[in-house]
Amino acid sequence: MKKAIPVIIAMFLILVIGGIAVGSMLYDKYSYSKEQADLDAYYQVSEGECAIVLQDELIEEKAIVRDGVCYLDLATVHKYLNDIFYEDRSEELLLYTTATEVIKTGFGSQAYTTASGEQSVDYVICYLENDTLYVAMDYVKLFTNYSYEKFERQMQMYTQWGTKETAEIAKDTAVRYRGGVKSEVLRDLAKGETVEVLEVLENWSKIKTSDAMIGYVENKRLTNAATVQETPVTDYVAPEYTSLSLTDKAPEGAVTGSGKVSLGWHAIGGVGGNSTLEEMVAGTKGMNVIAPTWFSINDTAGNFRSFGESSYVERAHSYGLQVWGVLDDFNYNNENDANISVYNLLSSTITRQNLVQNVVNEAVSLGLDGINLDFERVTEDAGVHYVQFLRELSIQCRSNGLVLSIDNYVPFHFNDYYRLDVQGQVADYVIIMGYDEHWHGSGDPGSVASIDYVKGGIERTMEEVPAEKIVNALPFYTILWKVDGAKVTDEYLTLNNTADFMNRIGVKAQWDEETCQNYAEWTSGSATYQIWLEDAESINVKLNVMNAHNIGGVAVWRLGYGTSAVWELLNAYSNS
Repeated sequence: MKKAIPVIIAMFLILVIGGIAVGSMLYDKYSYSKEQADLDAYYQVSEGECAIVLQDELIEEKAIVRDGVCYLDLATVHKYLNDIFYEDRSEELLLYTTATEVIKTGFGSQAYTTASGEQSVDYVICYLENDTLYVAMDYVKLFTNYSYEKFERQMQMYTQWGTKETAEIAKDTAVRYRGGVKSEVLRDLAKGETVEVLEVLENWSKIKTSDAMIGYVENKRLTNAATVQETPVTDYVAPEYTSLSLTDKAPEGAVTGSGKVSLGWHAIGGVGGNSTLEEMVAGTKGMNVIAPTWFSINDTAGNFRSFGESSYVERAHSYGLQVWGVLDDFNYNNENDANISVYNLLSSTITRQNLVQNVVNEAVSLGLDGINLDFERVTEDAGVHYVQFLRELSIQCRSNGLVLSIDNYVPFHFNDYYRLDVQGQVADYVIIMGYDEHWHGSGDPGSVASIDYVKGGIERTMEEVPAEKIVNALPFYTILWKVDGAKVTDEYLTLNNTADFMNRIGVKAQWDEETCQNYAEWTSGSATYQIWLEDAESINVKLNVMNAHNIGGVAVWRLGYGTSAVWELLNAYSNS
């Protein structure tokens, strides 16, 4: 027995030690960690920065806190809050454009200017630092419905409101970085504190605290679940964008039919071209707007050359036509054409507003009914300045009773900086030039305007522009392609001479269902010729598509190229 006692004691000690070890392992596994998270690392903020929780998500952008005022860089303002703010770096201006006015403030200023005078605030509205413009969040709130509340390292920002799920903390606990008792503690939660429940998991819930910390709490610590209706911010009421329609500006004796636009561009290369008005109007049917190509920018100071004559407007009115003068950026009449930069013209507030005022003054002086803007050389880097130009031009057109229509390429991702969404708001009509699918000099034979190209352009535009504001332009021309080995050349044929051309060469075109055009192909010597014809049949199909989409009208490039058969179709369309 004496010999067994040491063995028993040893076994007992082994069991005790083992029990302690197991207990320690179990304690380590199931006990609650008290390790505090490094909140600076969690929010990834340094001194002077504040993390942003937008709705229920911690975003990567940060706010800057300067002299107790919260600022966002302009790119963040554009991305999340309001993309109307416009920065003029050269003139050190921040602009905000409404339907009725341009509100201005200078970099580093504590005042801004409106139509009613100068307004002062008790903070610097915006400042430039390290090539970045920062804007005070309180200034943004003057023009934007959103809310924010700043805490120690983070802020809560809301731009949308609905319902949210909440719960109360049933017992003192902690909100943790991840779901698990060993995860770091973000902060302690007291019994009775209300949290927002973002996601319910098996044992844990993802929650957001009242000070915008997002983490995890055990489900057993939550009670009194509820659904809460959020209160939206509606402090800012933007001035309404009003629009003029065709019927609003109809001259006496005009036949507006169904109210659809039926516009013909009148190509004028000099003042003498105004005498061809009667010739261009003859043979048309159902046309209610004529757009003479009168104005072209010819410098970067905001000036332009004009072929306009008030007598032309008076004569056009006598035919029941509205006159929308065209302002373009490519028909320069200047020996220094190559030096004219649309970017330089529009990126300066002084020259941009000069151009706006000059063209509106000219339009009013001539008695025009509207302005048709045809800027086709806008580069992507000039896009933001072009959009600001549209906003400013629309204000002056609206206040002077001028219809504003804007010409555009068929929309694709690569030209979306023309911002059809903005145009749909600020313009009266958005014209899609539904042609040049394959264009002169491209070296790529094909249709000028196949039906899928036209239909696709209309449908993509309708995603951003109200249907009643959309005008689809049709080509009164086609292209004859010549392929000779690796060499591709082409020439234009107008709609009113294609029938004679086809008869002369003795080739009969066949209907192509894919393009909805009559197509012909033939060889002569070593060359192959191809043509996708625009004629009454192809135009009729396009008009049917336009009718089915119930858009605002039709335009044609250009007057003098049409046929009586096509004008009959346009007349039926504009009165349908």
